[in-house]
Amino acid sequence: PVFAGMNGSAIENFSCVIYNVSLMNCTWQAGKDAPGDTQYFLYWQNSRYADAMECELYIKDENGRNTGCRFQNVRIETEKAYFLVNGSSKESLIQFYDEYIELYEIEILTPPLNVTVNCTRDPAGCIMTWQPPLTSHMGNVNCFQYEISIQNK
Repeated sequence: PVFAGMNGSAIENFSCVIYNVSLMNCTWQAGKDAPGDTQYFLYWQNSRYADAMECELYIKDENGRNTGCRFQNVRIETEKAYFLVNGSSKESLIQFYDEYIELYEIEILTPPLNVTVNCTRDPAGCIMTWQPPLTSHMGNVNCFQYEISIQNK
């Protein structure tokens, strides 16, 4: 496909992460050949049926250029979310960048809840129990996998 705009002006290293159940940060770097006055704007659509929305809280660099976005109250839907970052400059047209992302793949899960350990002297040893981590979308707790690291016996 042919994209309007100067080569090397689109953003680079676009990356998003979801944390604390419903917060999301996306960051990017300015295109290496983008003019100095280039400003970038992020739009996203959480699903096909949702409205496209512009970022409400940009992360800015020391020059006031948008290099990221903070989101609140993010819900992880069953389909991919669509992200688009376009730019504007007085000097030239800026290429856009877009990507579809499965939000559950970028979620940093909270720790498991209510971890308890009960140890006895008999051969049964210790019984450890916990509840699944909090998440905005989990339909099936059997999808979680856990790893236990025992530091000393």
